This record gives sequence, structure tokens and C-alpha cells, in this order.
Amino acid sequence: MDRIYRYRMTTTSGGNLSIRDDNGDIWVTPARVDKGKLTRNDIVCVRADGTIDGLHPPSSEFPFHKAIYQVRPNIHAIVHAHPVALVAFSICRQSPNTRLFPQAHSVCGEVGFAPYACPGSEALGKSIAGTFSAGCDSVILENHGVIVGGPDLARAFERFEAFEFAGKILVKANQLGEVRFLNDDQLQQAAARGVDFVSYAPAAASAHELELRKQLCEFVQRGCRQRLFISTEGSFSARVDNHSFLITPTQNDREKLCVEDLVLVQGDQRESGKQASRASRAHQAIYEKHLQVQAIVFAHPVNATAFSVTNESLDVRTIPESYVFLRDVQRVPYGIQYRDDDRIADFVSAKNPAAILQNDGVLVTGSTVLDAFDRLEVLESTAEAVINAGAIGEVSVMSSDVINEHGTAFNLN
Repeated sequence: MDRIYRYRMTTTSGGNLSIRDDNGDIWVTPARVDKGKLTRNDIVCVRADGTIDGLHPPSSEFPFHKAIYQVRPNIHAIVHAHPVALVAFSICRQSPNTRLFPQAHSVCGEVGFAPYACPGSEALGKSIAGTFSAGCDSVILENHGVIVGGPDLARAFERFEAFEFAGKILVKANQLGEVRFLNDDQLQQAAARGVDFVSYAPAAASAHELELRKQLCEFVQRGCRQRLFISTEGSFSARVDNHSFLITPTQNDREKLCVEDLVLVQGDQRESGKQASRASRAHQAIYEKHLQVQAIVFAHPVNATAFSVTNESLDVRTIPESYVFLRDVQRVPYGIQYRDDDRIADFVSAKNPAAILQNDGVLVTGSTVLDAFDRLEVLESTAEAVINAGAIGEVSVMSSDVINEHGTAFNLN
């Protein structure tokens, strides 16, 4: 709940969480307690026999939590809240199409829509339970908000966060033009991607490697706070030497990464006991072709990803910082980064450090971890400014003469 509140995905009074334990008891957030100041002692236990143990009454929405658990034995945690993008879909009586990019579709699961009933009522519980019993995992509540379920609270939170992120991207993308969704074959292409590294035990880490591990963790966590990453999406790597690099692991909560979680990759080998990101081969191809690249980010920030799911090009000749940092942003056809032919490395260079990946976010390279992160921030800020400008008037980019002036002033030629 602390993360949900900090990320402004609920309000002081809105939303509720629950966990069903192995005894059948349901632990749920309390009614009428500030969501920004909850402690573990505030959580209420509703026993399987109906008795209540806690300092407060359980959430008034407890009936629909109970109803979902009754129809879905595989669900052990539930998140309900009122994040603004999904509420927008709720009050338009629509459900987001999560086929925007592969990770959104796989994490969110089956999407459904539950007809309106009064909050806290048995009728609402029946409506929601009916939608979940049909196999849905992420459900829009008509004129109310969203509810998601998962096998544990971490997975339920990740599903909730990814669903809201997909909703935000759709809202932004619809301001740009027609949204392009992925078909079954394209989704399968991403799902079939694997990393065939052999496990090995590397030598003790050097001071340089330890510093890179620290930097990567700090910037991934900062990226989560800045909403450039979410817990289930994106990869960040740093070159250790000409033969090895560090990269974020797969299926780990990005905000909770620690230095020991990062994976050292060398050739066809990866650090034993860990699973490297499924994007590792794409990172490796870029490092091998471009020796000046020292750090790489694949990410799905909302505004830049909105460009990736439409046919609109992102022209960064908006303000000096955007052009100097990003130059001309390339567009990568869908699926290039999943292939084994190393073609992804052809879309970035010293003069083109960033690219939009069709229906899969963005790729950014840098001369340091800080440089790559800075460019990611600039790319997302530029994309947001361009989208916002569309509500004001026609975007006016800098002229060729101005661009040439920047090239001379900042030695970009």
C-alpha cells in the first residue's frame, strides 16, 4: 500500500488490499485509516469462521474480496484501487487492450469488465466474482476503479502496476494517432525468446565491477521512483570490460534490486545461480559492435512508449538539450531485438544513441550509467512535452540552421 500511495495510484481514503493465508483467513486493510500512514498493526484479520481480529473494522469492500476468493482458489492476494488512467477507462466503460507490448499482455493476464453495483454491497461482490470466475485476472469496475488478483501480493501488485501503466500509455497514444496492437504471432515471438547462457562462477569482483553494481542498482531504483521503470519491465546493463557486462536479472522486482541480484555475463556464460534478463543478447550485440557504449537501457516510460505503439515519429529537435542528448531517434521494426542476428546493434551508434522500439518501448545507450539514465530521462521528458504541445498548437521544431549551429557548438558532427 505504501508503494501504491507513493506512486499516486490511490488516495488517502481509496483502495484496499488483502491476502488469503493457508488457513483460509483473510488479512485486509482497514476501513477509514489513512492509506499514507498504514502500519502492519493496522491490518485486520477476518478468520475463516467470520470472527475479526484487529484494531479497526475491515475495509467496507471486504465482501468482494471474499467473493473472489470463493470462486478462484488460485488467487491468494487482491489489489483494489482508483489509479487515474484505469478510472478513466472505468468511467468510459471500457477495458484497456494490453496487447500494446509483450510484457504488458503477459503480466496483466486476462482482462475483464464488471458491471456497476453499490460499493460494499453483496451485489458488487457477485458482479466482480462472476467476472473473475470466467478466468479474468485484471478487472475494470464500471464507474469505480480496478481490481486485480494474483497468487501472492507481490504478483498482484505487479499486475496492478502493469495494468495502470498500460492504461496510461493508451491514453497518451490515443492523443498521437491510431494505436497499433500486437497479434498472436507477434506476442508468441516475444514469448519464445530465451537466453542460452552457460552457468559459471566468476572470479572475485573488482572494485570497478562493485562500483558499477552499486550505480546500476541506484539508477534502477531511481528510475522506478521517476516512473521510467515499473517493477516488471525494463533492463539496464553496464560494460565491465571488453568481454563482460553486468545486467539486471529477469523476473525480479526492479525497485527491490540489490547489488547481489545483478548478473555478470561473459560471452556465452552467465553468473551461476542467477537468470540474466531475456534482453541480454541484444545488450551483448550492442556492446560488441560499439566499443564506445558503456551502458544500455531498455525501458517502457509512458510517453515515449506511446510513440512506440503508434506510427507517429518522435522529432526531438524541440529544445537544445533534447537534440544534443538524443540526436535523431531511430525507429526499430517490431521484433528485431528478439532475433539472434545482432541486427539491433545497427539501430544505435555514437550519433544515434537512442531508438524507439516498435510496440516495445525504447532503447538508450550511454558512455556511463549516468549518461544512459540521463538520456532516458531526456527522451521521456521530450516525448511528454511533444504530446502535451499537441493540446496547445502545432509543434514547431528547430530549423536546420539552428541544428547545424548546435552541431558546431557542441561538436556533434
